[in-house]
Order: sequence, then structure tokens, then C-alpha cells
Amino acid sequence: MSFSISQASTPSHPLAPYGWDDAWADTFAPYAEQGLLPGRVVRVDRGQCDVVTPDGVVRADTAFVVPRDPMRIVCTGDWVVVDPDGDPQFVRTLLPRRTAFVRSTSSQRSEGQVLATNIDHIVICVSLAVELDLGRLERFLALAMSSTAGAALLGDGPRPVDHEARPLVLLTKADLVPDVTTLSHLVEDVERIAPGVQVLPVSSATGEGVDVFGAIVGGGTSVLLGISGAGKSTLANTLLGEDVMHVQQAREVDGKGRHTTTTRNLLVLPGGGVLIDTPGLRGVGLWDAEAGVGQVFSEIEDLARQCRFHDCAHTSEPGCAVTAAIEDGSLPERRLDSYRKLLRENHRIAAKTDARLRSETLREWKRRGAEGRAAMELKRGRTR
Repeated sequence: MSFSISQASTPSHPLAPYGWDDAWADTFAPYAEQGLLPGRVVRVDRGQCDVVTPDGVVRADTAFVVPRDPMRIVCTGDWVVVDPDGDPQFVRTLLPRRTAFVRSTSSQRSEGQVLATNIDHIVICVSLAVELDLGRLERFLALAMSSTAGAALLGDGPRPVDHEARPLVLLTKADLVPDVTTLSHLVEDVERIAPGVQVLPVSSATGEGVDVFGAIVGGGTSVLLGISGAGKSTLANTLLGEDVMHVQQAREVDGKGRHTTTTRNLLVLPGGGVLIDTPGLRGVGLWDAEAGVGQVFSEIEDLARQCRFHDCAHTSEPGCAVTAAIEDGSLPERRLDSYRKLLRENHRIAAKTDARLRSETLREWKRRGAEGRAAMELKRGRTR
């Protein structure tokens, strides 16, 4: 099958099931004129990736795309440009990302790690097999609500239109909470810390909530996130109608799984939409998430604007609306502690990132200066 510019934006385009639309066609147009192919990355491992193109799936090397910058490393969900005549195949460039879910790495270099890109729904899976960890969920939500900024709009070509990934919280394994009243209270607990976010109990075992979830993710691209044992791969298999993703039994003692999903995989759902299944996350360090923290804790920021002093630290200052809310019970103290913790972490990461960038820029200036001096000395030697 050959690809032509004229069919770039038609509904029958072979990449339409993977999320191809008119906006992507417009962004890709300059590359189409060069005879190149668009493709979407469905899997990345060992410096190579599987890319679905109009001519089928190709295995491509990712080294061509600025490998030293972790924010530009090819990621599952990326739309890319490949050369149909290349041997071996290479990803030539990334198309600008609309959204991205980014966390900080565990390294000491304060770098971001992109987990999934060009996503419309960020689905945070929380297992009801264990006690709810509200602090961890607040952390996930802060990153999810920062997904548009986290994209950094990396890639070549025109900047994409503003796009937003909407978070959704799934309370998985809802069949383990048979009491309707208890389940309702758990949903309310999560809704209180997730303003404006839909919270949906689901069960792959009984089918509860699966139809509703399938309808939500039926349009666009969704990514499943959560710790091991949260039931992400089982849920993916349920939507797919077959056992595509391998799963293992979670430990009964803590409900954790054993990272049976080792790569991020992009899957086309039979009912429409695209799903990215991810390995369980041991940690979710914040990355450029100040805006997201503000959204997750919007009630605290609303209260802070009512404080007598604009720089109130919400400790012992007179006229503090935040401490007043804690005293009258309308704001849980745990909530304020979590807000402060996430803000401190985000500021620390931002400061480390700024320092690293300044250091790298200084090293680059020195390198260029040394090269310039060496070239001048060589030129002088030749003219003597």
C-alpha cells in the first residue's frame, strides 16, 4: 500500500484507528511532500521502536532523535516521521506533542521522563484490594493535571493547537468491596481530593463500570497508570476482549504485582479509541507540576487568597483563612501537609533543573570557546 498527500486527512486513512486526524495531517504535510511516511509509535525497547505506518508496522532505530535529551527520546504514543526507503529504518523526527505525562527520573540529574504522549485521557488506576493511599493519588493527579505543560511541545514543525489531557480515576477491583455503602464512601473520599475529576469504580471480574469506562476511552488516546497490582493489564484485556497483556496474581499481603508489563504498549480498542498500557510505577516524582498541584489543592489556594497577608505561611499568622479552616474541620490537616510536601518537592526539582541547565550551558560555551581558539591558532599557523 502506498501513501499519498491526497489521502492524508480522509476518514479512511489507514492510521485513523490510531488517532490520525486533520490536524496531524496538516502538521505532517511538509514531510509528505518529501515522500516520507507518518507513523505512530506503539512500543519502544532497547533503543528501537515499533511504528505503525500506512504501509504497515516497521521496526525503526530511535538514535537519530537527539538521544541525549530524555525529554526528546521517542516514546510510546509519539507521532513520528520515517523514511520508507531507509535501510535500516530510522525515526527521522518527532511531530510536536500535544500532551505528555512526565515524571522526574530517579537519577541525580533532575531530568524528566516521558511516559506517554499525545494522550486525551490519563487514567489513574487505584486498587480497592488495599487501603487507599490518598497522598499517592494526589501526586498522580498533580502530574496528570500538568500534562499539557509537561509536553513541552517537543518536536519539529508547527506548534500544535492547545490540547488538554483529562484525568480519570478508576477504583479497580470494586468487586472486593461488596457493600454498596462502603463503596460509595470510598468514591466520595477520592472525589474530595480530585476536584472536577470523574471517579469510577470498575471490576474486570464482574464487568461493573467497564461499559462506562469503554465509552469514555472510545474516543482518543488513553493511558493507564498506577502501581503494580492495580489491575491495569487485566482491564486492558477486558476492553480488548482477549488476553493480549500478560498478568500475574497480586500478592495478598499488600496487593502489589510483579511488574509483568515491562514496556509501554499502544493498543487499538475494538470499540474505538487507543489505549496505552504501562508498567507499574514504583515512584512518581513531580516534574514541572506546580500548576497541577494548584488544581488538585484548589480549595487551599482559594482559602489562601482570603488570608490577611498575601505571603501568609499558614502557620501562626493572624487572619489566616487556611488555619481557620483546619480549626473548624472544613479542611483536613492531612490535606495541607500533602499540599506543602508536593510544593516543596516541585520547587526543589525546579531549582535543581535550573542549576543543571546553567551548568550544561556553561560547559557548552566553554567547549565552543575552546574549539574557536583552536581553529584560530590553526589558521594563524597556516598564515605564518
